[in-house]
Amino acid sequence: MILSYFADYAPKTTNPRPIRQISQYDKILKENLEAAIPALIERIIGIQIAHSEEIPDEIQHTKERKPDALKRITDQTGETFILHLEFQVKNEPKMVHRMHTYCAILLEQYEIPVRQYVFYLGMAAPQMITELSMGDVSFRYNLISFQQLDYRIFLSSPVPEDILLAVLANFKPAESPVVLGRILDRLAETANGPLVLEKYRSQLRVLVQLRNLKPIFDDAMDNLTDFFKKENDIYYILGERNGEAKGEAKGEARKERLFVKNLVRQTDFSNEQIAALAGVSVDFVKKIRRSRAAD
Repeated sequence: MILSYFADYAPKTTNPRPIRQISQYDKILKENLEAAIPALIERIIGIQIAHSEEIPDEIQHTKERKPDALKRITDQTGETFILHLEFQVKNEPKMVHRMHTYCAILLEQYEIPVRQYVFYLGMAAPQMITELSMGDVSFRYNLISFQQLDYRIFLSSPVPEDILLAVLANFKPAESPVVLGRILDRLAETANGPLVLEKYRSQLRVLVQLRNLKPIFDDAMDNLTDFFKKENDIYYILGERNGEAKGEAKGEARKERLFVKNLVRQTDFSNEQIAALAGVSVDFVKKIRRSRAAD
């Protein structure tokens, strides 16, 4: 998975912030992966699916390997194959060897053709080698950089998880305010209720950091008050913007706690539902609920 790569290749540091940010990116991608995959397969790769089924994403060999996504696909021509997808936030020097290993194990296990695609989400130019030719070994995989994809492909989708990916696609820096505004509008149109919308806005707030667009995102959020009454804005209902704490890490923790506290107080959602919406553990929600009962 994406995060396991960073554990191996990220520079060692005593500063917890980079690891926390990487964990946030990885978490968002994993949460939204299943909903976003159909659009990626059909619109970006160009495979027209007649039938699709999940296959186990843990493959055993000399050591365990866990691909990001594995599907057995039958397309409209009747061809059946294994579709293997990986998602990368940074360039991985040994990606071609990793993909070759996956391919060899999948061919041995399923004995049908394997198609492999790596989706690169980083802002730097992709530098990963896609072909391997060494002695009798010849191998290649497909590399797709989001920076080369038109953001409107994702913006036009009715699926919020697809719409979020527009922020990682291709648009000029000068277009950033307009694009972010359109993404926020589309999320508002497609999200199922204000609490779900808040979840997607929070995820977008994290993803914009990959493109250094946080100030523009904050301005876009401020402009929403031109269209929505302040007292009906979910940010104010949930206290999202009340009293920013000093220090980024402390501020994020405080907002997270406040968000959960408001959900406990203002809704009848279960601990599991609140944990999913807020992106925290069930134990954390239980702790907040116990502290409120003690008040």
